[in-house]
Amino acid sequence: MEIDPVCGMHVDPTRARYKTLYKGKVYYFCSAVCKEEFEKRPDFYLQHGPQGMPHR
Repeated sequence: MEIDPVCGMHVDPTRARYKTLYKGKVYYFCSAVCKEEFEKRPDFYLQHGPQGMPHR
């Protein structure tokens, strides 16, 4: 299992619908919202860790 870097949820990489490649590493997400949030500020989430579900 992988950890969604935005919300902290466990994500099965074999079933993940949302993923992105950043600096040579694949990151997996529980939702399109988390993926979009990560893509806006990837370095923030990689430095500070998951912050919970983003609000829209």
